[in-house]
Amino acid sequence: MIETKKVIVIGAGIAGLTSAAILSKLGLSVTLIEAHKQSGGCAGTFKRNGYIFDVGATQVAGLESDGIHSKIFKFLQIETPDASILDPSCIVDLNDGCRPVHIWYESSKWISERKKQFPGSERFWALCNLIHQSNWKFANNEPVMPIRNYWDFLQFINALNPQNLLTGFLLKSSMFDLLKICGLDKDQRLIKFLNLQLKLYSQENVYNTAALYGCTVLQMSQRPHGLWHLKDSMQALSSALEESLKRTNAKILFNQKVKLLEYNSQKKLWEIDSLKGDKVNKYYAHDVIYSPPPQGLLNLLVDKKDNYLQYQNRLNNLPEPSGALVFYSALKKENMRNIISNHYQFISEEFGSLFISLSEEGDGRAPSGEITLIASIFTKTQEWFDLEKDQYNFKKNQYFNKISKAIEEKFNISPEDWLHRELSTPRAFERWTNRPRGIVGGLGQNPEIFGLFGLSSRTPFKGLWLCGDSIYPGEGTAGVTQSALMVSKQVLASRGINNFNL
Repeated sequence: MIETKKVIVIGAGIAGLTSAAILSKLGLSVTLIEAHKQSGGCAGTFKRNGYIFDVGATQVAGLESDGIHSKIFKFLQIETPDASILDPSCIVDLNDGCRPVHIWYESSKWISERKKQFPGSERFWALCNLIHQSNWKFANNEPVMPIRNYWDFLQFINALNPQNLLTGFLLKSSMFDLLKICGLDKDQRLIKFLNLQLKLYSQENVYNTAALYGCTVLQMSQRPHGLWHLKDSMQALSSALEESLKRTNAKILFNQKVKLLEYNSQKKLWEIDSLKGDKVNKYYAHDVIYSPPPQGLLNLLVDKKDNYLQYQNRLNNLPEPSGALVFYSALKKENMRNIISNHYQFISEEFGSLFISLSEEGDGRAPSGEITLIASIFTKTQEWFDLEKDQYNFKKNQYFNKISKAIEEKFNISPEDWLHRELSTPRAFERWTNRPRGIVGGLGQNPEIFGLFGLSSRTPFKGLWLCGDSIYPGEGTAGVTQSALMVSKQVLASRGINNFNL
């Protein structure tokens, strides 16, 4: 007998796990299907030669008492993973002969740092803080964006606060527009710093990052928020969410790759074909939540009617996401003893910038006296998939050597000091995460695609939903968790349950 009210969630990254856990906790029948052998997706881990490496994400926002992860974990009645605050959250080296910028957790220290590093910029930072405070109150009221029906509209209106009416005038503004308002559009050192930080969190530079997005990501390192380093690796987040799913008897199916989604209009159900080895398994559900990047959805849909063609055009016109080259390595701790942060970002003539993440003693990622070092740079995905095998290996080896050399020169490391090194390209990332062309993060958060103008969690197909880093409010574990909460509320409302809030 087919369960007509079942929910199937595709993808066991943080977004998929969270939406599945919320709905299962509320009594819905939930099945989670994951192509990989483990959960976590971009926030997962892998083991190599005694080391544990975080696949993509290396830091977490939203673990403070009123942060999105903490609120979700409290609702699910599971323990919040052990973590320590990052202070400074990052050291940013502009490679201009000046002292690197330390992004401190304590607001007073960060203000003092900014005054020394960027004299005359306080008006800009004050404006950023005003916008951030407005955004934060709005986000805490659990809005739904973009608006696609009357219910969404009510959630949006109920989330608004008076400050939003003021900051709403900046809806189509960029971070560079804010600099112009503050008379800082010629401050090249500040622009250089903002470009580095914004690229990490919005996949856009200062000229193209939406002001209402950029102001918040620039403020997330400071109290009362903060960025966190998870003990026992990033996998701790997904492991905790898995525990919640087990307690509520939700099904988690690993090593199953969804190959087909078809809506049966007679049964009013979605039919899902998934492949495990050579065996095709068929599942049925009233609702399907798709958490991988939406660029991969079109290949699964059988229906090619008007809705499909319109939606195909919508997805095909999305901005091109970035890929990443990730250098996974290990060293003795003494080789990096002068670094006081787990994260270091520096300008490189070769790559634009490198973002470095270091493990710390006792966090389970490396043996005592050793550390893991993960370095990442952005890359275009297309250029890695158009290569023959020999060309691909040659290019990969070139980047492996260039990244090694850049890190050695920056931190005075000898080639003999490496205990482990390997390089991952978008091809490898596609195999590991099942993300099309190995894209990382979500959509670039420019004013044309952010918030009210973004891709909706509602698709044109009844009972088919999206969540993840391409959906409001964007990338990062906190962002995708917010999207999971939003889509969970929408699924519940479609079933007549309108009063769920954390």
